[in-house]
Amino acid sequence: MTRTIVASATREIVIGFDQPFCVIGERINPTGRKKLAAEMQAGNFETVIKDALEQAAAGATMLDVNAGVTAVDPNATEPALLVQTLEIVQGLVDLPLSIDSSVTAAIEAGLKVAKGRPLVNSVTGEEEKLEAILPLVKKYDVPVVAISNDETGISMDPDVRFAVAKKIVERAMDHGIKPEDVVVDPLVMPIGALGDAGRQVFQLLYRLRNELKVNTTCGLSNISFGLPHRHGINAAFIPMVIGAGMTSAIMNPCRPQEMEAVRGANVLNGTDRDCMTWIKTYKDYKPGEHAAPAPVAVNAPGEAAAGGRRRGGREARRAAG
Repeated sequence: MTRTIVASATREIVIGFDQPFCVIGERINPTGRKKLAAEMQAGNFETVIKDALEQAAAGATMLDVNAGVTAVDPNATEPALLVQTLEIVQGLVDLPLSIDSSVTAAIEAGLKVAKGRPLVNSVTGEEEKLEAILPLVKKYDVPVVAISNDETGISMDPDVRFAVAKKIVERAMDHGIKPEDVVVDPLVMPIGALGDAGRQVFQLLYRLRNELKVNTTCGLSNISFGLPHRHGINAAFIPMVIGAGMTSAIMNPCRPQEMEAVRGANVLNGTDRDCMTWIKTYKDYKPGEHAAPAPVAVNAPGEAAAGGRRRGGREARRAAG
């Protein structure tokens, strides 16, 4: 069974087909959030701290951390800002991190300070990216998100996207990286623009699980882009995509409707043993209310989690849903 291990300084999480769905909190990302971008540029991390604590309390398994505040010379500014943001977040919450950047220098800087075993987000099938990122992934022994596009862009043909994913997995193996440390993003298209986007993903997930035997992730809210009441679509998509074989997603854990869908899918998929997480979370549920998840371990502000190896993460910028 494919098992991708991620860890904070003191907590280890397994992503796998026999594990509860891994919720990667998306909120610490200034893409599309002008207020957050301005705050981070000014050295104000109040929203970052708030988002980290709220996502942990809402039941996130991991947190994605992105510091891409500007397209103007990000190589000069992003590495230091990403390091600062990572250190703040891992000092607040005891959750594994996904280090998210399109700047190789920022990823390498993050790898030097990240504790535990974070997820590198991400590498694509582009030759330049493969040669820049895979050696770092091997050096720091971390898992990596493999996004199924290359120099030709994002193909509308799911068979082409599968071929790109296979290429990345094979190139990773050439670098000594095991397939279980490659988490493939098959790329979720907006269903409002592409009517068979859902079916495409389900088809890809079947092949990725059975042929490549890799874990998978996605930017979950992409499916509902451009539609009204997006969270209803997202909540419907979650159990379907989990049933098709997806094992993680970058999403907003602060949306109760979507987290209820995740927890319900875990029950029905047999990964919430004896329904214990569901029972603990919803034992006091009343109609019309959303139950709060069980408490999670949180460090005091400014208090770093103890111990752990220094590792780090990787690239790709996603817009928040």
